[in-house]
Amino acid sequence: MSLRQNSRISIQVSLSGYSYLLEENGKTTHSGWLRADRLFTTQEFQRRYDEVEISLLTPKATLLPQHFFNPSSARQALAEVVALRDSDAVEYVDVPSLGAVMVYSNSIDESLSKVISQTVCDSDGNSVKVLPELYWLLQKMNDCDEYNKILASYMDGYLHLVIAQGKSLLLANVFEAVDFTTAQYFLFLALKNLQLNPEVSTIWFRTPLSNEQEMSLYRYFKAVEVI
Repeated sequence: MSLRQNSRISIQVSLSGYSYLLEENGKTTHSGWLRADRLFTTQEFQRRYDEVEISLLTPKATLLPQHFFNPSSARQALAEVVALRDSDAVEYVDVPSLGAVMVYSNSIDESLSKVISQTVCDSDGNSVKVLPELYWLLQKMNDCDEYNKILASYMDGYLHLVIAQGKSLLLANVFEAVDFTTAQYFLFLALKNLQLNPEVSTIWFRTPLSNEQEMSLYRYFKAVEVI
């Protein structure tokens, strides 16, 4: 199949499945959340794209100022904020726009992200690196055109949350939340501590929202957007 111009796919993976957002020729397609057994029948994964992003919703991630980061102590730095097993592989990636480094582990007992990264390639046939959802939330901050930038993802009992004002990052964290009600509790607690008013703010979600979840957020926020 021939490659279309201006094609971009962003894929999110977790223990319970995956979703994708396809942008092509001015059109945007959201897949919704799909089970892993749909992988080999997803036609959108059978071709190449100009840009490919693959995110894993791992809770094992933290952000460090670049001038404090030492590669030799990456594991120790991550182990101070999340529970790591001896077998967990630890990696890191620069976030130059914030003068920071993200240290993370993709070891969450899943193989789907690796299969997808080997299946969905860019226009040159190259596979792309699987990076944490928290990393992509930080990258999407510039796509939010409001002063208060509140970006989140929720799946499989974890809320991934980034909050900024202008170009100043205020929070980047992952909270364990057994259900969406608990996730909202952590969200509003963070906003209260940072003295941000949700009534004048938009919240951007990267993971698909059910109608019930979206309406619940609309009770508090000026607007709810899925990006």
